[in-house]
Amino acid sequence: MIIDMHSHILAGVDDGPNTREESIELLEQAVSEGITNIIATSHAFHPQFHTSFNDINIQVKELNDECIKRGIPITIFPGQEIRVSDQTTRDIMSGEALGLANSKYVLIELPSQGIPTFTIQIIQQLLNQNKIPIIAHPERNRSIVEKPSRLAKLIQHGALAQVTAGSLVGHFGKTIQRTAVQLVAANLVQVYGSDVHNMSTRPSLFNKGLEYLDKLKMSESADILLENNARIITNQEMILLEPEEIKKPKWWQY
Repeated sequence: MIIDMHSHILAGVDDGPNTREESIELLEQAVSEGITNIIATSHAFHPQFHTSFNDINIQVKELNDECIKRGIPITIFPGQEIRVSDQTTRDIMSGEALGLANSKYVLIELPSQGIPTFTIQIIQQLLNQNKIPIIAHPERNRSIVEKPSRLAKLIQHGALAQVTAGSLVGHFGKTIQRTAVQLVAANLVQVYGSDVHNMSTRPSLFNKGLEYLDKLKMSESADILLENNARIITNQEMILLEPEEIKKPKWWQY
């Protein structure tokens, strides 16, 4: 069972695909990479996009039905990528915001430029409600890029984090790539997602990211990331390794 726990595959709701056929193309690509289950995490409570839980559930059912009809061997689960705000806990507990695959895990997104002052408070509130926040693509947050130990502080308070395949292979540039490798090496990310949006400018790169970790002799880390992805679907506790010192990665030769 191979799970992609972060994707934008629903049509016409955010900056993902525009049509149902484009959604199907993304799902077929996922299958070609060995993915058996995928969580649709459309943007929610984002300044530009908000996809309601109702719209997500409807499209997920329709896509699953279409995959069965076409013989595409993949199962889609509902979720959201929730832009963090001081109302995030309320939105999740009221049911306005969705967890990942109906589990206790919730995917939250920081603003790209920084970490809001209320972030630790939101983490603690969610943990008190038996919800576990996963921070989406921290390697693309400017504050964390400048000082990766800022993510370590959030992890110390009980959050988890997700690294993106494209970040690991340099799709977003060398600086983000370096940060992604640093965070994996320091055990500061626990799950792995494609964050796929389309076939051209934001492709999946799921297998390429895993292959890059293997090239860096970090295949054990890759295995743990994939195992933790699967534990979201089954709502189990994740494998958590003790964070290590953040070092400059020896990867430039690659």
